[in-house]
Amino acid sequence: YLSTKYGTQNPRFQFSWFSKFPWLEYSISKDKAFCFPCYIFHDKSSKNEAFVVDGVQNWNNLKDPSKHIDKRLNAQSSQQILKNRLRLKTSIVATKWLAKQACAFRGHDESVNSLNHGNFIKLIKLLATMNENINKVVLENAPKNAQYITPKIQKELLNIIANKVRHKIREEVGDAKFCIIIDEALDESHKEQMAIILRYALTLKSEICNVLAQYNLLVENLRGQGYDGASNMAGEWNGLQSLFLNGCLYAYYVHCFAHRLQLILATVSKEVHEVWLFFSKLSSIINFASASFKRYSELKSAREKEIIDLIALEELETGTRVNQVRTLQRAGDTRWSSNFTSVSRFIEMFGATLEVLRKMINDGSSRDMRGEAKGAYREMKSFEFVFILFLLNKVLRISDILLSFCEKYDITMLDMSDCYMEGIGRSCQQKDYVTVEHYYHFDVFNAVIDFQLMELNNRFSEQTVELLTLSSVLDPVDGFKSFDINNICSLVEKFYPHDFTPNEVLALRRELEHYQIDVLSHPRFQNLASLSELCRRFVETMKSQHYVD
Repeated sequence: YLSTKYGTQNPRFQFSWFSKFPWLEYSISKDKAFCFPCYIFHDKSSKNEAFVVDGVQNWNNLKDPSKHIDKRLNAQSSQQILKNRLRLKTSIVATKWLAKQACAFRGHDESVNSLNHGNFIKLIKLLATMNENINKVVLENAPKNAQYITPKIQKELLNIIANKVRHKIREEVGDAKFCIIIDEALDESHKEQMAIILRYALTLKSEICNVLAQYNLLVENLRGQGYDGASNMAGEWNGLQSLFLNGCLYAYYVHCFAHRLQLILATVSKEVHEVWLFFSKLSSIINFASASFKRYSELKSAREKEIIDLIALEELETGTRVNQVRTLQRAGDTRWSSNFTSVSRFIEMFGATLEVLRKMINDGSSRDMRGEAKGAYREMKSFEFVFILFLLNKVLRISDILLSFCEKYDITMLDMSDCYMEGIGRSCQQKDYVTVEHYYHFDVFNAVIDFQLMELNNRFSEQTVELLTLSSVLDPVDGFKSFDINNICSLVEKFYPHDFTPNEVLALRRELEHYQIDVLSHPRFQNLASLSELCRRFVETMKSQHYVD
């Protein structure tokens, strides 16, 4: 190889460099070295053409390791790694914040021209405005294939964070006994969302056991279950709770009593035909009377005028937060509380609704509107509709209220000794003669009460009531008012006999006596509202070290 004079030295290309630098290529005619891969994958827009077009002849620099291309590539790679890490860390911070605040991640339009790209991207932009280093590596300043903002990346980050939370919870549970609570709900897209989304109880049990096993939670340590009222979740024989009870005797199933009561009352509305028909009519009237902003405004104005007139007649009291103008509310499908709210609001807005319907009958813009308004008005003026309206609002003591209400709005009270006419043209001389009083007393009022009692007995078992009654003695509310050592021992002996040996039961009684003296009268343990608050106070006072079991 030819030598080249550099100052006092005459370096030349060395054959041994081929093995040391596999990417190296040498041109005999030009006496210059080239980068073969750089030549093959050369980007014409690149300004660095020394190893591609011009060639390198400075053999001294070639022997300088810090100036080798692989070293430069490694240096660039290290810088890129740092940028990638900062970009990913920014996405992780945004994900954690949105998840903790229960905020939606994406917007309906995340295109370039969108005015609102969703919370995730907006939060990335906010972080970029507050930190110049972040601004240099995110969004438009990031490589198109490594921006870390796609929906797939967001889901992966959420999944990783969720797994870390689950593992943390698992560490906190340790070997303690535990309960499981499962519920389901419809999201905005009307898709069913559950912690474990499946339909059949056998599969549910298998899937739940798999999840528990994944985190080394022993099913035999299960001491409680809580699900919704779906038949595949809580049925007496085939339900999920029964499947767990078969293999774990102390995994008692407790359905939320408030929800049970909701279901009981909702069942009544479905089983009693007259009540179901009433809610169907009520829903139609409410939908029609408040279908537009104009009708809503008319309802509000009519109610305001009614309130002013009643105050002038001294039939309404005045004061702060009284006589507020409310709106009609539609009844829910399963939440009976919403049904009662709907009924009570309708009673409150009864006069205003009648007034609006009368105006629509006379001044409606179309024949259909006038006809529908007349039908709704006729239903509201019927005795049966008003009777069931008050029956559902106040099951007891409704007679006097019903009578005065009918007199106020000129609704004809039926003669209870008359024959009840179920259909048009039905003769009172037929054999199954039924009076009006008998119909409303037995077929409507008693039917509602009977269904309520039947559902109450079915859904509130004696075992569950006793379990919760005994468990309530642990509640610290009202200065441990419910605390009772005998009831706590009964809870242990009757419901969890295999969790305590006879000696442990005796020791428990002595510990509870000490607990009663040590804790119940302690000033730091007064005015507590929940068991979780009690546990926190134990840690704060260091008493958790004395009551470790």
